[in-house]
Amino acid sequence: MHARYRPAAIWRLTRKELRRSWLNYGVLWVGAILVGLAAVQFANWTNDVLAIFLGWIDGRAWLALLITPALTGGAVWMTRKWFSGSEGSGIPQVIAALHGQPDPTRIRRLFGLRILIGKIGLGLLGMLGGLTLGREGPTVHIGASIMIEMRRFYPRVSLRMERLLLLAGSAAGLSGAFNTPLAGILFAIEELTRSFEVRTNGVLITSIVFSGLVSLALAGNYLYFGQITAPDIFPLAFVLPVVIAAVVCGLAGAAFNLALLKQVRWIPAKVLAWRERSPLAWGAGLGLLVAIIGIASAGQTWGSGYEQARHLLMNHGEQVSWYYPLVKWLTMVLSYITGLPGGLFSPSLSIGAGFGQWVSQWFGQYPRSALVAICMVGYLAAVTQSPLTSFVIVMEMINGGGLVIPLMATALISSRVANLFTPPLYEALAEQKYFAPLGDASQRKAQPEAQAAEPVAVTVDEKPR
Repeated sequence: MHARYRPAAIWRLTRKELRRSWLNYGVLWVGAILVGLAAVQFANWTNDVLAIFLGWIDGRAWLALLITPALTGGAVWMTRKWFSGSEGSGIPQVIAALHGQPDPTRIRRLFGLRILIGKIGLGLLGMLGGLTLGREGPTVHIGASIMIEMRRFYPRVSLRMERLLLLAGSAAGLSGAFNTPLAGILFAIEELTRSFEVRTNGVLITSIVFSGLVSLALAGNYLYFGQITAPDIFPLAFVLPVVIAAVVCGLAGAAFNLALLKQVRWIPAKVLAWRERSPLAWGAGLGLLVAIIGIASAGQTWGSGYEQARHLLMNHGEQVSWYYPLVKWLTMVLSYITGLPGGLFSPSLSIGAGFGQWVSQWFGQYPRSALVAICMVGYLAAVTQSPLTSFVIVMEMINGGGLVIPLMATALISSRVANLFTPPLYEALAEQKYFAPLGDASQRKAQPEAQAAEPVAVTVDEKPR
């Protein structure tokens, strides 16, 4: 028998092909499944900890003056001491890793098992204190950290492969968090790569699909906010509330971005110095302010604001106070500048829903749910300046196919209004916190363009370095 047809040779060939398939596809698919599991479990835990907090203060609102500062201060101290790199939403970290100058230590500092533990544990601790934090941005960071850990299965790993793993994990995380696979794809293209030229060889899409399938299997085929009731056809006069809503939300989103990006302008220098010296006291002080606002607003500002947005969107008849978007905006700023792990998506959607209530009162002849949905898109697009991702996320969360044109128009106008005053938030945060030590601005601007044009296809035959 010819050597190539001997059983041993056939087995060696089969084993080689199996190993190649495992490295090219299996590792990424297993990672995507783990991301989906983590997204669903993290969502359950965030709901549980908020319910625990609300149970603690039920009938005893004054307890928040003790609980929120204590948990916030402790979590901020632990973040600074042991989990540096896990702060914030996590999306700026992904952008820094994808677009910053090559730095072999950056990925180890911003992703991995340590970051995973900090992101989940400290994020839940902040939510247990009632802070205005979302879970979607952290789920993106969690997905990226899980996927980057999968590189341990490869014999050699290149910078290109690490970039692919981060991109696939981030998009899969967003898809699993919202149950919005299309938004996950657009998020990877529009927010993380800022380029339509990136080729993923199907890995990105299949990772999102696997993560989405896990979410579907465990949580069911659900709509994040539920099915809204809105007509498919609107009169030409509907242009006016769309434009007004877009401008209002664009200005509010720009104000939020400026509050985060220009802290040195509105926070006294002595307070900033105190923040660096005493993270425990800094966190406790901000937690106390959040608690005071929560009590003063009769509990409307606790948590991410999901329930308030859902009530407004579903026309349940439970309207929030007229000042809700203002106080929610304030607690969102205070919660984010603590430096704790926590996201912006859900709070932004809730603030937008509050502005939608304003617009619905100005234009009562139109369905409130439609105007609320439009403002949700407008505020999120203004903050992120990713209009396509913003309108697709909301459209998938409410099954709002009939609102495609108004949602898209609002997202585009809001993002342009915000862009007049501030750059895209996630990119600017990445620039401030994670790019600074790595060369001058001209070098940093050149790097994303070079990386965006680089193919992101991965095959074992590449012999990664």
